[in-house]
Amino acid sequence: MLLEGVHIPPAVRSATLEGDLFDIFIENGRIASVNRSSNAIKNRASGFLLPAFADLHTHIDKTFVVESVGAAGGDLFAAIDRMAKHRALWTAHDIEARMQRALAQAYAAGTRALRTHLDWSEPEAPKALAVFEAMHAQWAGRVALQCVSLTLLDVFEDVTAGQAIAQQVAQINTRCGAGTALLGAFVYRNAALRAKLERVFALAREHGLALDFHVDEGLHADACGLHAIAQLALQHDMQGRVTCGHTCSLSVQPLAQAQATLALCAQAGIHLVALPTTNLYLQGSWSQTPVERGITRLKEAVASAVACSIATDNVADGFYPYGSYDLMESFGLAVQVAHLAPAQDWLNAITVNPARAMGLAWDGVIAEGCPADLVLLVATTGNELLSPAGRARRVMRNGIWL
Repeated sequence: MLLEGVHIPPAVRSATLEGDLFDIFIENGRIASVNRSSNAIKNRASGFLLPAFADLHTHIDKTFVVESVGAAGGDLFAAIDRMAKHRALWTAHDIEARMQRALAQAYAAGTRALRTHLDWSEPEAPKALAVFEAMHAQWAGRVALQCVSLTLLDVFEDVTAGQAIAQQVAQINTRCGAGTALLGAFVYRNAALRAKLERVFALAREHGLALDFHVDEGLHADACGLHAIAQLALQHDMQGRVTCGHTCSLSVQPLAQAQATLALCAQAGIHLVALPTTNLYLQGSWSQTPVERGITRLKEAVASAVACSIATDNVADGFYPYGSYDLMESFGLAVQVAHLAPAQDWLNAITVNPARAMGLAWDGVIAEGCPADLVLLVATTGNELLSPAGRARRVMRNGIWL
């Protein structure tokens, strides 16, 4: 199969590929060759060619429940409370139906890998875990799945409870394959924060687990969980094994303080995940036009050599009543609210960067010999990436159009 005159943004292609437009030959499920296109007229490009997406932060256990739960109207802790009450009613059948719907949407939109957080409020494994493992097997070869135990940080104050959770997370990796499951926690202005985080890191080291935190998900400048996590990642020699989602408070801290934290994150190999849909809905004033907005300092992070991704987060639940599992939707919103220009330079935030954070076999860099798991967007310019027409696409998996 030959794809002629496609534009491959530098952010997602091998550094050895020079030029603007390329002709791609696909054979046996891989890219057999990449050559500069004979179609040298830029406005005749046949579209943006991207690697299939990797969605680094989702919640497919509790998705599509907003009509039962109600939207929290910008109140994070009200949403947490509502969802906790609703979770008590969940059945394995309900969870499976939601997960199947989410994964079908993501796959059709071009996602090849997805990490979901599973609400894990007790030492015992949640009902969603067995369903996740079934989906992990069922969707293998289409969407590579990972999970994170999402537990309030204060639970780890109970040594027995924390040990039970970490042991079970480690057992998922034994059953489903190394790297399938990560240990996680919700961190926000906790009392004795450092001591509780120390416990989480110690458990991760003991059980050979990577970490993925919900951290500083609010607009309080005194929320400094990210700084503490970066320090502990260095202390526990866990560089490159820690992901931090949200980090909204970084945006309201003095620039010098934020830059110092980001420098520490760079040393520790922390991977930041911005979640614009949910955080723009939850963070900021609801009584008047919001000025402070819930998105982390993406440009400053990249300037500090911190790897960043953009992900979906919540879809149609108490935290965010809208949305879908089309990662281009979150990307387009992030580009606008964080002034990420030119847009095409940030496409690695939904492809290469999250693929590397997930430890996928292919990091998403388009080059000769790589898998033909691709998304061809109609857009021919960076500006068109944010238009509905430009986001229209064809999805290829294993060299075959879906």
